[in-house]
Amino acid sequence: MGSKQNLSDVLIPNQDWSHVTIAVIKASWNEEITHALREGCVNTLQKAGVGKILEFTVPGSFELAQFANLLLEKNKKVDAVVCLGCVIKGETPHFEYISSATAHGIMQVSIKHNVPVIFGVLTTLTLEQAKARAGGIHGNKGVEAAATALQMIHEQQRIHESI
Repeated sequence: MGSKQNLSDVLIPNQDWSHVTIAVIKASWNEEITHALREGCVNTLQKAGVGKILEFTVPGSFELAQFANLLLEKNKKVDAVVCLGCVIKGETPHFEYISSATAHGIMQVSIKHNVPVIFGVLTTLTLEQAKARAGGIHGNKGVEAAATALQMIHEQQRIHESI
């Protein structure tokens, strides 16, 4: 990814999304950033015409995977889950543990349920870098996460149609 890439330059397949349900799970830790990610994500889904958007909040990024797993176990009508969070490096190795566990956990939930579970988690060195990716000069990772969810649903539909 180039340093000047705008995360909001995304491709959304042109189709009817009114039958689709997408869950958005936002971590409350680093609220200024995650709120901006949520706004970008939900606005993108609404503009695309997604029929139902379910919204949830968990304490931090670490909890995203567990909640996504619970949600998919309880609600079989969800077509995709978007996980939004922000982990900013501090002075301890905490950043590496949380970032790695969050990424692996989200991937495992997606594979377990065969449902797109999108990693919309910023892992940055500074708050300024996070702001640049949550509506700043690099766009909004929430927009990218929403578009990724729609692209994955589209591609899964293509698989089902070709079988």
